[in-house]
Amino acid sequence: MPREIITLQVGQCGNQIGMEFWKQLCLEHGISKEGILEDFATQGGDRKDVFFYQADDQHYIPRALLIDLEPRVINGIQNSEYRNLYNHENIFVSDHGGGAGNNWASGYHQGKIVEEDIMDMIDREADGSDSLEGFVLCHSIAGGTGSGMGSYLLETLNDRYSKKLVQTYSVFPNQMETSDVVVQPYNSLLTLKRLTLNADCVVVLDNTALNRIAVERLHLSNPTFAQTNSLVSTVMSASTTTLRYPGYMNNDLVGLLASLIPTPRCHFLMTGYTPLTVERQANVIRKTTVLDVMRRLLQTKNIMVSSYARTKEASQAKYISILNIIQGEVDPTQVHESLQRIRE
Repeated sequence: MPREIITLQVGQCGNQIGMEFWKQLCLEHGISKEGILEDFATQGGDRKDVFFYQADDQHYIPRALLIDLEPRVINGIQNSEYRNLYNHENIFVSDHGGGAGNNWASGYHQGKIVEEDIMDMIDREADGSDSLEGFVLCHSIAGGTGSGMGSYLLETLNDRYSKKLVQTYSVFPNQMETSDVVVQPYNSLLTLKRLTLNADCVVVLDNTALNRIAVERLHLSNPTFAQTNSLVSTVMSASTTTLRYPGYMNNDLVGLLASLIPTPRCHFLMTGYTPLTVERQANVIRKTTVLDVMRRLLQTKNIMVSSYARTKEASQAKYISILNIIQGEVDPTQVHESLQRIRE
């Protein structure tokens, strides 16, 4: 029985990341832009039902809610080539369309006003699930809607669905540049409190590290938001691989989080990904070994957070727990041998 997960995309950043995430999932599962299963994808043991459901005409629809207080990004999604993929009943745009003005308090207050409409959507999706496991929230903590309304949604979900897991992919602001949003530090701090108290797991991503990886690893001189968002979607799809392609362990969100979070408050996770390539480099001949991948995953230059470990000697940096997800045809004995080599 699939353990379904409902994805909540809140604010400009959350919806842009979510859009890239669904593109990636459609690509992996062989689902077309209209939600129709391609002929080559009919055979396979993947669990599409975790993130998608089938409509009456058998086409696949994401278990996703698109929420924003201003219409620009969602209008862009509705006018894109993926416009027929989403359930239009699960799209919420505020009537006034003015946004939250990069103000946490405004986003939080408007979240309270539209709570009933949004919770009706969530309840409808939850009722349509056989065995709902939890929620995934995509948002930024620096703006107004993603931080303020995202905070209110976290509190509401924690209250109404207290036995369900809530995982967030939270994009932190760029530390190296001065923001034009004066209240950005306040937005971030107020959201961090809710992430600490109301989320079961927070995957931390920050724009500083994402831009650095885009420049250093992908050799992009001036990375766009779309390119950094595709990095986030790559991490999201990779980290949910074990949920969608069942193996002998970590087949559900509970198992995944239990292996990573030693105590409830230590639930802020860093992510690394390798190898990263752009389309023009994809045809470069590369021999990738399990040991090579595992070594690279531990290098701080591949981690999507501006970590403390980058400024200190590696010997001072310690990992509490690590979960490596390796995709492809890999012999388990190679994994165990590589682990022993790294521990030495």
